Amino acid sequence: MKADALKSRTAARGARQRGAVFLDRDGTISEEVGYVNHIDRLQIYPWTIEAIRKLNRAGLPVIVVTNQSGVGQGYFPEELVRQVHEKIATELASGGARADAFYYCPHHPNARLEAYRKNCRCRKPSTGLVEDAAHRFKIDLRSSYFVGDSSRDIELGINAGGRTVLVMTGYGRGNFEYLRDTWPRIPDLVAENLLEAVEKILEEIGGREITSGRLALESGG
Repeated sequence: MKADALKSRTAARGARQRGAVFLDRDGTISEEVGYVNHIDRLQIYPWTIEAIRKLNRAGLPVIVVTNQSGVGQGYFPEELVRQVHEKIATELASGGARADAFYYCPHHPNARLEAYRKNCRCRKPSTGLVEDAAHRFKIDLRSSYFVGDSSRDIELGINAGGRTVLVMTGYGRGNFEYLRDTWPRIPDLVAENLLEAVEKILEEIGGREITSGRLALESGG
């Protein structure tokens, strides 16, 4: 662990609890292309950098949480997930934005690879990953927002006790138009894309500044 990462993690642990924004990856931050089984398939939406930069300026921690069961199915190595997250971080940084942490779940109950075949606590809509992030970074999940393009992301937010935002990119529009009657609760907010979602979040909280030290970029699973 680098010294600067250790320092920022220590600062985060000592900070008071505050809300964060948890973002899905594929279909929310980047284009939904099925499995991102090669780094060249990653395409960040053109509005993503501006959206995340707005959250950074508001002092809201940004945590990416994604299911990556393609690892367990043997479609691509786990190292690729880390490389994709590094590329996202680099592209965000080029526009003056950052995600504070990346969390992913490589498991699936029916994974082809035995090492990843399990009913885990980290696969969305289970809350294991967001609970880990909340513990590490002193995040109040009930004051947080959960943004994604699928019913699984909405269920995650409901299970965590936070506010939910569905974006119409990725699988969002189809999920909303054809499946919403089957959902236990409709999203608290609906937006065309991540930028509009962020604007609605900031409007809802009044754009207030939230004290937050910079968190350590990490990729956990």
